[in-house]
Amino acid sequence: MALFLSSYENRLDTKGRISVPASFRAAIATENFAGVILFRSFTNNCIEGVTMSRMEQMASATDKMGVFDSELDDLTAMLFADARPLAFDVTGRIVIPADMLKHAGITDSAVFVGRGNSFQIWNPGAFHAAQEKSLQNLRGTRPNLKIGE
Repeated sequence: MALFLSSYENRLDTKGRISVPASFRAAIATENFAGVILFRSFTNNCIEGVTMSRMEQMASATDKMGVFDSELDDLTAMLFADARPLAFDVTGRIVIPADMLKHAGITDSAVFVGRGNSFQIWNPGAFHAAQEKSLQNLRGTRPNLKIGE
């Protein structure tokens, strides 16, 4: 299973290509698809990224929803209709589609943010603000993560 850790800021080149962090590419190395699946986040102004096997797990999870469920329509429109499989070039770069860059407010650089089984791509300023907000939220709630239960 791919595990995405840490945060990396990279610049887009003049052709719109951006290098996916080496540790993210290494986490994907055992996948059948040598690339990432991206879709616009519906919870933040960022781009969500997953492996093909993770996308398949999400497809299986949606199979458990009601066939005519209106939430299923919305969810599948955002997860699958919006998803873009992007293969790495020989140097580990991808071209993020313009509509996704616009959604995330990304112009010249982006932050790849590890989230365990997935990752996000953010505008650097927006990410730092969101991260600070998350830190303040966690200090207030002090969640208790249970491991091994």
